[in-house]
Amino acid sequence: MLDRERRVWLRVGAMLLVGCGVSACPTHAPPRGQAVRQKALVHTSLATAWTSPGGLEGDIQDGWLATFADEQLQSLVTEALHHDPDLRAAAARVEQAAGYLGVARAALFPSLDVQGKESLGLGQGLTGVLRGIDISAGWEIDLWGKLRYRWNAAGESMAAAEAELEFARQSMAATLAKGWFLATEAHLLRGIATQRVSMGEELVRLTTTRWQVGAASEQEVALAQASVESYRDTLKQAELARVRAVRAVELLVGRYPAGALAPREDLVELPGAVPAGIPASVLERRPDLLAAERRVAAAFDRMQEAKAARLPSLRLTGAVGFVDSDVVVLRETLTNPAGGLAAGLLAPIFHGGALAAQVRIRTAEQEEALAAYAAAALRATNEVENALTSSMILRERRQLLEKALAGHERALELLTIDYDVGKIDLRTLLQQNLLTDAARISLLRVRSEQLLQRINLHLALGGGFLTPAEAKPGGQQPIGSPTPGR
Repeated sequence: MLDRERRVWLRVGAMLLVGCGVSACPTHAPPRGQAVRQKALVHTSLATAWTSPGGLEGDIQDGWLATFADEQLQSLVTEALHHDPDLRAAAARVEQAAGYLGVARAALFPSLDVQGKESLGLGQGLTGVLRGIDISAGWEIDLWGKLRYRWNAAGESMAAAEAELEFARQSMAATLAKGWFLATEAHLLRGIATQRVSMGEELVRLTTTRWQVGAASEQEVALAQASVESYRDTLKQAELARVRAVRAVELLVGRYPAGALAPREDLVELPGAVPAGIPASVLERRPDLLAAERRVAAAFDRMQEAKAARLPSLRLTGAVGFVDSDVVVLRETLTNPAGGLAAGLLAPIFHGGALAAQVRIRTAEQEEALAAYAAAALRATNEVENALTSSMILRERRQLLEKALAGHERALELLTIDYDVGKIDLRTLLQQNLLTDAARISLLRVRSEQLLQRINLHLALGGGFLTPAEAKPGGQQPIGSPTPGR
């Protein structure tokens, strides 16, 4: 009996070994890198350098968050990494993709099932007639790579989900930093608007007094009153902008949007220019572009899987059973264990065109993935060019506004001297104060916009917000590693 059992399992093992040899047919690798760009950007050639000035030569650097030297901002980003709901959702999508990868991988291995059974008798005190256990194994031999293409596609989809998670992290850090700087800008604008309201109210008082003594007209009083109402409206707008910006930051870090977060008291200084690399380097670095490239690879594998599904498939099966009885005498020809082996070949002949239609669907999906990659690549290069151009224009505007503010401040200084000696009245001095504040507001907004565009540039270039040393403990897997099924 033991010799028969040993022979059964030796046959099963031999068939599995044969299947291993048969299934060694290699799969075709999907297009990557330059090949994807050539297929996707058929009518577009990448420039060898950025056409917009403003970026330094050299490789793109990571760790842009620390360049702003704002410890509170870094603390908020760290908090958001752990509590932002969108990041949690993106991380869950990675786990889902890992599960699908495990399901696809399982199809490459034999399946083994155990079934216990017992038949119950009725009447005459029979409680158990037959009992036994069946052990069955099955394995679909991957003759043409259909199962491996499915596994490869799942691996590419998982890599795409990981890249999308990394881009979500970078986008979150950029959005939070911009919201933080906008909250600071709104806070400073509210302070200036409060001063303007105070000066406007003083101007109304002085103009009214002059009108009462005949030194001003009623029209001047009406204009002064209209101006102060405009200043009060500006103050309300600044207050609303501040609360909205603060709440946006609170939402990103996972807090209740109470508007209670206190912004900075001043804007950080703009860091020096950053290396911008070349257009091709951006396509190789940006996580959203890497994700799009992996989507192309997954579509390629699914197309190859659909093609392999039109070819014959081979499945090996084996079973061993043990039967026993307390009251029924088994026939002498029935031995324990009993088993058998089988091999089945299934060749699709006619399915109403479904298999060919599936190939067309998967081919169209690959074309869609290539088009999506092309759109993402063009969008990425446009974002960099716009950020570089904006940075250059803002730098020039800042220089002009700094000169204008210096002129207004000098004029205010001279008028203050004239007021002290009685050459002018307070109304003239207050008017110059308002003009100086207007120049100060314009400069503040340009400085804030410079910070926002710098963040846009970092995000467009694909530079990580953490340094490599800071990112290492986070456990992020390298993006772009080959899938295990190749």
